[in-house]
Amino acid sequence: MAEPDTKSRRPTSPHLWIYRWTITMATSIIHRLTGLALGLGALLLTWWLLAAASGPDAFAVVHLFVTSWVGRLVLFGFTWALSFHLLNGIRHLAWDTGWGFELKTATATGWTVVILSVLITLLAWVIGYHMLGAY
Repeated sequence: MAEPDTKSRRPTSPHLWIYRWTITMATSIIHRLTGLALGLGALLLTWWLLAAASGPDAFAVVHLFVTSWVGRLVLFGFTWALSFHLLNGIRHLAWDTGWGFELKTATATGWTVVILSVLITLLAWVIGYHMLGAY
């Protein structure tokens, strides 16, 4: 019996280099990562609340971190993670109802989540800086 041509055989297990990245794959992975980031951000929020309850000296330490460039970068990332996770969660709720599984719709809503999350983050920071006077 002749052996099948190995060049034409499909692989028996999936490999990353076989797949073409799609927006739905990317949003799924990012959704999981932003969920993790929000959990870590909750620790920052807890530190801030405990410091506020502990007195001015403890709060000054948190304030020093939060107003540094690293702290602002962390807060900016937290803001984006929150907006992305919220919007993608709404997208998942729509999927739970059976809407949005068509390839064209899933692609469009994926890009909508990405673009809106960036716009919401930028808008929140512009409003925040305007209200605080570029603190």
